[in-house]
Amino acid sequence: MNHVRSVRPPSRPPNESVPAQFAASLARMLAARGIDPRRACEESGIDPALVDEPARFRESTVPISAYSALYRRVMTTLQDETFGLRRDVGMNPGAFRIMCFSLLSCPNLGRAIRRVVEFHRVFFAGKLEMRLLADTEGAQLEIIASPEVRLDRPEPGGPMSAVEAACCLSMWHRFFGWLIGHPLPLESVQLTGRRPDGLERYRQLFGCEVEVEAATPTLRFPAEYLAYPLVHTEDSLREFLRTAPYQLLIMPADPGKSSLVDQVRSLIGHDFSRGFPGFDRITELLHMSAPTLRRRLKREGTTFQELKDACRRDASVDYLRRPELSINDVAILMGFTDPSAFYRSFKKWTGRTPGEYRALEMQPRVAGH
Repeated sequence: MNHVRSVRPPSRPPNESVPAQFAASLARMLAARGIDPRRACEESGIDPALVDEPARFRESTVPISAYSALYRRVMTTLQDETFGLRRDVGMNPGAFRIMCFSLLSCPNLGRAIRRVVEFHRVFFAGKLEMRLLADTEGAQLEIIASPEVRLDRPEPGGPMSAVEAACCLSMWHRFFGWLIGHPLPLESVQLTGRRPDGLERYRQLFGCEVEVEAATPTLRFPAEYLAYPLVHTEDSLREFLRTAPYQLLIMPADPGKSSLVDQVRSLIGHDFSRGFPGFDRITELLHMSAPTLRRRLKREGTTFQELKDACRRDASVDYLRRPELSINDVAILMGFTDPSAFYRSFKKWTGRTPGEYRALEMQPRVAGH
């Protein structure tokens, strides 16, 4: 499978990517507002040809770091926080943040999802709603858009396209998994719109069977997960909001592929300007004793300290893709009070200085084309 990409950060698993059509969908949001999306793509490390020749990239993927960078640029430009779903009625800046903080008081995932449903019902006044259905056999989340809402549709009044539905459902799926600190297993996914190219890639994205041409975009998962407690605090939520959607994108979709290392990395987070969560805090969130955690991490070939270093390295790489941040800004975000110490550490991690890595990362590349 081809990749519309910049240089992949070191030591990243090769499956950390999303369909290129997700990026094309974001780019179309800019075009719909009369803004040329080519520059945003190029600055994100994505070949701008994706804008003019999307058919060329139907089977291609975009690394999550590049997609995350494009997402931030689009949402900042449009002042919208709806995970790239809306094109006509955006979510006001700060609204998603307020919704997230309102979830922290929820005792479990089920209550949190119901609060998200309520938020959408009130904020969008019926133009975009979510619905949670649950019984003894399972739970499902549906996204319901009124007919007049302009989404990425092949024709006016038609259903949400499969790409648009997959992009939105994937973000919410991973957000719910992030809330409980564990990937949410899916039993099935239903997408509206015609069958997209590369449907197998969508199955990999969700880790389950994907149906198309459905009446409503839907995620179905075991109802028992509605009782899972939320694991985050105001501090970890602030870290998430500062780097969204990166933490969602690095989270495995398939719990069968989620190791203890994945869970610890998710809890460590991506913003270290206020320090790292302590080992005791991680054991508390995982409901695990310190000796057990050390033993299980050793079994997976690592230590807590090595994971902290890896998280700091990967976060540094992601922040260096943001041209609005100076290298000294990145050093501070990584918790370094001395920029020279950051330079030394980054070169040890990647073999390049931060400046060299940034220059290389900002060159858009297309593998296999």
